[in-house]
Amino acid sequence: MSHSARYERGLAKFVEMYGERTKTFLASLEGIAPDLGTYVMEFAFGDIHCRPGLSLQSREIATIAALTALGTAAPQLRAHIDGALNVGCSEQEVVEVIMQMALYAGFPAAINGIQAAREVFLERSKQK
Repeated sequence: MSHSARYERGLAKFVEMYGERTKTFLASLEGIAPDLGTYVMEFAFGDIHCRPGLSLQSREIATIAALTALGTAAPQLRAHIDGALNVGCSEQEVVEVIMQMALYAGFPAAINGIQAAREVFLERSKQK
């Protein structure tokens, strides 16, 4: 598959998952690392997120777990919590997966993850 086809497929998946955040994300990289945005669209969303075998909900749950466990990616965690809600996960599911990480990543990681979830939930409630 050509790079442009991978990019377009990834961009479509990104828009499906994150809607208006797409423009903000790509614009944030324009002046400093536009190729990074291209790589994210082509590989992360054009190749990985488009693979069969897992639903978008399952992919987002796994991503939330990983980002919570990392403990160093709060902006990305917030974006993926928002994405999870956009593709059909419930707030309860998000909370539960973050709580599960207390067992494997520790309480500080889970507490920070819950704080990120609270911020996303509050932001979304203001948009309604």
